[in-house]
Amino acid sequence: MTTSQPLCATYTLGEVQQGAPCCVPQPHIEVRDLAVSYAGKVVLSGVSLDINKGCITALIGPSGCGKTSFLSALNRMTDLIPACAVRGSIHIDGADIADTAVPVQTLRRKVGMIFQKPNPFPLSIRRNLELPLREHGVRQREVIAVKIERVLKQVGLWDEVHDRLDSPALALSGGQQQRLCIARALVLEPEILLMDEPCSALDPLATATVETLIRSLCNRYTVVIVTHNLAQARRVANYAAFFWMNERVGKLVEFGTCQALFETPQHEATQAYLSGLRG
Repeated sequence: MTTSQPLCATYTLGEVQQGAPCCVPQPHIEVRDLAVSYAGKVVLSGVSLDINKGCITALIGPSGCGKTSFLSALNRMTDLIPACAVRGSIHIDGADIADTAVPVQTLRRKVGMIFQKPNPFPLSIRRNLELPLREHGVRQREVIAVKIERVLKQVGLWDEVHDRLDSPALALSGGQQQRLCIARALVLEPEILLMDEPCSALDPLATATVETLIRSLCNRYTVVIVTHNLAQARRVANYAAFFWMNERVGKLVEFGTCQALFETPQHEATQAYLSGLRG
C-alpha cells in the first residue's frame, strides 16, 4: 500500500457512482494481536491490522470466523456480553480504547454501530434522532432541528419524510428504517461507523440504495463493514480483510486493497473462498 493515492473530494449521495471513492492510507484504528473468547472458548485470535482513516474496509469470510466479534471489539460492545474476554490492543487515533479514563459512552459516540436488522426505536422519526442528541446533552430545539435535517439529507431520507417526521418510524419500509438507523448514528457526529451486514435483511432495491449511501460516506467517515456478499464488498469498499477458521479459531488470513485481494489473492484459502471452492 502506498500513500500516493489522491485525496478525493467529499461526495454526496447523488454524486457517488460505482465503487467507493479513493482514500489516502492513514491508520485510524490500529489493532494488534487481538483475541476474543466467550466463556473461555477462543473464537478469534492473533488479529493485527491497521484500518485506514476515511476509508471503507470490508470484513469478508464464512460464518463463524470471528468477523462480528472483531467488529464488536472496536467499540467495546463486547463489554455487554457475559463471559466475553478481549485480549490484545486496539488504538484509535493513538489512544487505547481499553483505557478506563475514557468513558465507554464517549468511545461509542465516536464509534457508531449499525446492526444487521434495522432497529429503529418504537417512536416517531423525529424522536429517533432527538433521543441520542438529548442523551448526549444537546437540548436547544433549533440546534436539534438543524442536525436532524442535515443527517436526513445525508442519508437521502429528507425528501421522503420531511412532512411526516412525527409519524412512527416503524411504519417506514425496511430500507428506509436502515437509513434512519444510519442517520441516528451520524447525528452524534462520529468519526467511525461499524456496520454488521447492514443489507442482509433488505430487498435488492433497498440494498442498492444503502450501498450508494455507504459509498457516499467515504472520506468523511472511517467505515468497517461485515458482509457475506463478495460483490457488495467489491462495490463499496477500498480495503478488504479476509477471515478464515483455523483449528476452529477465527484468523485474519489476508488484508489489502479490494482490487489486490480480489484480483491477485496471495493465500490459497483466499483464492479458494473467492472462487467458491471453499466456504
